Amino acid sequence: MNSLQLATAFLEQNLKGRYVTNTHIKPLLNNLSNRFKIQIEGKSVQEKDIFSVQYGVGKIKILAWSQMHGNESTTTKALFDVFNYLSSDSEMVMNFYNTYTLYCIPILNPDGAEAYTRMNANQIDLNRDAFELTQPESKLFRSVYNQFKPDFCFNLHDQRTIFGTEGYQLPATVSFLSPAFDETRGFNEVRYKAIKVINAINDDLKQYIPNQIGRFDDSFNINCIGDYLTYKNTPTILFEAGHFKNDYERDEVRKFVFCSLITSLKAISENVIVDNNLEDYLNISQNSKCFYDFLYKNVRIIDNSQEKLINFAAQFTEILKEGSIHLEAVIVQIDDLDGYVGHYEYDAKGMFFNAAYGKMPIIGEKANFSVGNTIKFKNGVQYQ
Repeated sequence: MNSLQLATAFLEQNLKGRYVTNTHIKPLLNNLSNRFKIQIEGKSVQEKDIFSVQYGVGKIKILAWSQMHGNESTTTKALFDVFNYLSSDSEMVMNFYNTYTLYCIPILNPDGAEAYTRMNANQIDLNRDAFELTQPESKLFRSVYNQFKPDFCFNLHDQRTIFGTEGYQLPATVSFLSPAFDETRGFNEVRYKAIKVINAINDDLKQYIPNQIGRFDDSFNINCIGDYLTYKNTPTILFEAGHFKNDYERDEVRKFVFCSLITSLKAISENVIVDNNLEDYLNISQNSKCFYDFLYKNVRIIDNSQEKLINFAAQFTEILKEGSIHLEAVIVQIDDLDGYVGHYEYDAKGMFFNAAYGKMPIIGEKANFSVGNTIKFKNGVQYQ
């Protein structure tokens, strides 16, 4: 089977949607085979357990962590898909077991995961605390890193639906970065090791999602975990799970993260790392902020007694309600939309705008409105 077929076959059915917390992963951790060592590394601000999962007996050590930002759960789901695969008895899996020692923290920020926020319980972004270490979760991670001494680090995140691939205006479904080690953003052997793995991932993914693979910005900030680890001479790869068409639950995108993780292991174990393929890496399209969830074009309004055509955009806001994430479309931009595209687009062809609050869209209002006499939109989407 190819990597995408494996991702589908080993998808963890008990993890779905955007809301993933300790409550969801604890039963899965308990059911992992004896190939895995599960332990509690420490506690969060609110005294929630921070779990680790260790696998393999090999010399190459990889440290991976997810949900450093509590509301970025796609890569956590993908980790458990990988755990399912690593529980199988294929020849490749046994090779991984004997080649690697994997040390994974599925949810580094369990307080943020439960509240569905980027920050931890002290309202600190843990990805801006790598150097100063003001938070217990940051200190725990540093302790694990210092003791484990990884050969590679996998920094697993989600990115917003606003990102596309520069030059293509397609969603940036998965993006990657070999972080900088200083403000010059130069390249050294540490970055090259990460770059070569990213190139292998790109070669695999482009057969499934051509032109939807992005390269993240490499501006340097020593307080960002990836930058700090590269500064400390550990090759680090940033994985960013983005948007795939109609996949707001990100249960398709997780498959591409699975592919990326498995391809990483194959690339390192097969000693693909030979040449400094910097040009191939730089040819991966940069992430571009070019998307809105909704884009409405050629909408007629009356402004100061004058008729005119406008374009406007709406974006989903993620709201935690009763243990699940609800998406609420809110108007966020009116005109100044040249170069932007929508995951959902509608051409009103000059029909008049009308909403309960007035005859023109207002930033901050919900995207519930009509155009013309009969075409209605609820939560951003047309309905009859």
